[in-house]
Amino acid sequence: MGNRGMEELIPLVNRLQDAFSSIGQACNLDLPQIAVVGGQSAGKSSVLENFVGRDFLPRGSGIVTRRPLVLQLISANAEWAEFLHCKGKKFTEFDEVRQEIEAETDRVTGANKGISPIPINLRVYSPHVLNLTLIDLPGITKVPVGDQPADIEQQIRDMIMQFITRESCLILAVTPANTDLANSDALKLAKDVDPQGLRTIGVITKLDLMDEGTDARDVLENKLLPLRRGYIGVVNRSQKDIDGKKDIKAALEAERKFFLSHPAYRHMADKMGTPRLQKVLNEQLTNHIRDTLPAFRSKLQSQLLALDKEAEEYRGYRPDDPSRKTKQLLQMVQQFSVDFEKRIEGSGDQVDTVELSGGAKINRIFHERFPFELVKQSTCRHFSSLLSHFVLVGFRTGLFTPDMAFEAIVKKQIIKLKEPCIKCVDMVIQELINTVRQCSNKLECFPRLREETERIVTSHIRDRESRAKDQVLLLIDVQLSYINTNHEDFIGFANAQQRSSQTNKSQSSAGNQVIRKGWLTINNISIMKGGAKEYWFVLTAESLSWFKDDEEKEKKYMLPLDNLKVRDVEKSFMSSKHIFCIFNTESRNVYKDNRTLELACDSQDDVDSWKSSLLRAGVYPEKTTTVNNFSMDPQLERKVETIRNLVDSYMAIVNKCIRDLMPKTIMHLMINNVKDFINAELLAQLYSAGDQNALMDESQEQAQRRDEVLRTHQALKEALAIIGDISTSTITVPVPPPVDTSWVGGSSGGRRSPPPSPTAPRRMSSGQRPAPRGAPPPPNRPGPLGPFNNTADSPQAPSRPNRAPPSIPR
Repeated sequence: MGNRGMEELIPLVNRLQDAFSSIGQACNLDLPQIAVVGGQSAGKSSVLENFVGRDFLPRGSGIVTRRPLVLQLISANAEWAEFLHCKGKKFTEFDEVRQEIEAETDRVTGANKGISPIPINLRVYSPHVLNLTLIDLPGITKVPVGDQPADIEQQIRDMIMQFITRESCLILAVTPANTDLANSDALKLAKDVDPQGLRTIGVITKLDLMDEGTDARDVLENKLLPLRRGYIGVVNRSQKDIDGKKDIKAALEAERKFFLSHPAYRHMADKMGTPRLQKVLNEQLTNHIRDTLPAFRSKLQSQLLALDKEAEEYRGYRPDDPSRKTKQLLQMVQQFSVDFEKRIEGSGDQVDTVELSGGAKINRIFHERFPFELVKQSTCRHFSSLLSHFVLVGFRTGLFTPDMAFEAIVKKQIIKLKEPCIKCVDMVIQELINTVRQCSNKLECFPRLREETERIVTSHIRDRESRAKDQVLLLIDVQLSYINTNHEDFIGFANAQQRSSQTNKSQSSAGNQVIRKGWLTINNISIMKGGAKEYWFVLTAESLSWFKDDEEKEKKYMLPLDNLKVRDVEKSFMSSKHIFCIFNTESRNVYKDNRTLELACDSQDDVDSWKSSLLRAGVYPEKTTTVNNFSMDPQLERKVETIRNLVDSYMAIVNKCIRDLMPKTIMHLMINNVKDFINAELLAQLYSAGDQNALMDESQEQAQRRDEVLRTHQALKEALAIIGDISTSTITVPVPPPVDTSWVGGSSGGRRSPPPSPTAPRRMSSGQRPAPRGAPPPPNRPGPLGPFNNTADSPQAPSRPNRAPPSIPR
């Protein structure tokens, strides 16, 4: 081999491949190798068998190679084979190797022509091979057979692309000489991933089966359909030879004699044949490994650095050491406490950027969901209740409005506040429990510790729940105990009579700040215009806008919030969405020709959340009205309106007070208390829960992870040490200059098209006659010419003057 200083590189890569295959995905490195690509029956498997000198690959009609075969050839004194999935078992009979490949293929893919991208790793030791690593890939097929899916061609293409798209992979494009080279699937795939031709080597098979009077000389000389690295021709055994058990050594001798005796190839016989191809591939792969070695080393080093800290923690790790368990328990509890506080405060690395959680979600509950629930209660119409109280107290047409009716209605409204207050506590508790579970994810290495921690903290939260709810109900009872009509914000009787019906629209003083963003479906778009569509909505204090997507580049519409209200829409029978709508209180069109804008969400909780955000922007829910079956005289109507204004004024005071006190109460009795409990008492509770050693028993997954990290770390260190010992100061062959490969995949523009086949008719040498029309030409297969070996003493091809290639037919 030309690069003697690099002879250890290919065995090194083979060892790395085995090591990393056994480890799994921890070291996903693009190891240099050669992928054999070609159509079905192109001769790929025969080329590989010629390399080894043994019959060991499955044969048959149709698709035979149904899983990638990673074939590692290693030069050794003895001859045997071994599989990665059968470690320690040596195969000395190559018929058994074929049977094992077939059995392993059927085990994964089934027995009826299915395919799989999972490779089979086979290593062959032999004195007759040069160090090579090749991958035999399934042949490109067009028509599915057996149980193959309809997209079998695309599946095989995708499998091949997985290998040849890697920059570290050399491509051996195998094409039979008796087909149209310009339409070669192998060359087309190679051109797609290697347009410069730096990694592609062409192989022409079945040269002995070409029509009489034709040859592929111009192709092999890289003149007709050029590749940057050129072509090498080989002659494999025919099916008759295989069925007749023709020895591969005899086939290689016949191949050598064919090139020496054929008038079109004998001048380049030393550059043709399987031994030459094997040597060229060995040199190319070795050079390729040398070229990719710096990047290969850098990747190993980066993976080693990524594992250094974790491996250092695991080194010398003794799972049953009591002192280690005590120390780790303290560290875990302290980390859990820090993570919980960060999630509540929204600081550090515990901020979830995907969805609201922890303190951010609790903040939304306090300032959006809870006010919305209060407003929902206040919108309930109390008019009928008001009339009934007038009747109960014996309403008389007098100068003063009865105090009893006002007080009774106010108290009923205050009692209704209990439900949203309790609901607020429940939502905060649920978010606290979710936060505890998120923080306990870091304890998953110790299942018992995680389970006990969640149990203890959740039990404490439930204990505080009852106290918080008692305190919240106490706040409502305090409001019920005394109706303070002397409050400075209460409008009083005189102002109530003069007060006109006021809108609930509250002008935001925060400017046009963004309140919320998210996806919503506009439900009332007509089918003629495309039907319901999903858009990205942005709600600000002044407008509701929607965009085509969350990049917010293409704005579809902007709706001002003036005079808008929200109401529920009944869920349709055919739809799984929950719907609410926005309408204009002055009966104007909201969106184009629509009086309402119907918006749909996936859940009722999402609907309530959006309505809460709209409330924060000043868009209030619609008040339900009750149809009256009787009419009132004007004086009674004025009295009723006066009491309604008084009730609204007083309930605004109560709501303001409750909205202020609820977050403070929950923060004091729930959130701050739970933080203090975790900091001060959680560790003591864990110690009193039982056996501390049992708490720190690690999970099986964690033990496997530790072993995997240590093995991978050691393998990476060994690989870097081996690579560091290899000298890369070797003689290299420069890359051939670029050639015009635009013929691959068809011609375009004004280019001349290539011939329909590389087997264009050539001038016949003297003594040759063309075969008569209609008669099938006999294969140009030479007969036995006597023994010889492929050494320096073998007969040399006679010299022959070079001649110009024939013109390409138009």
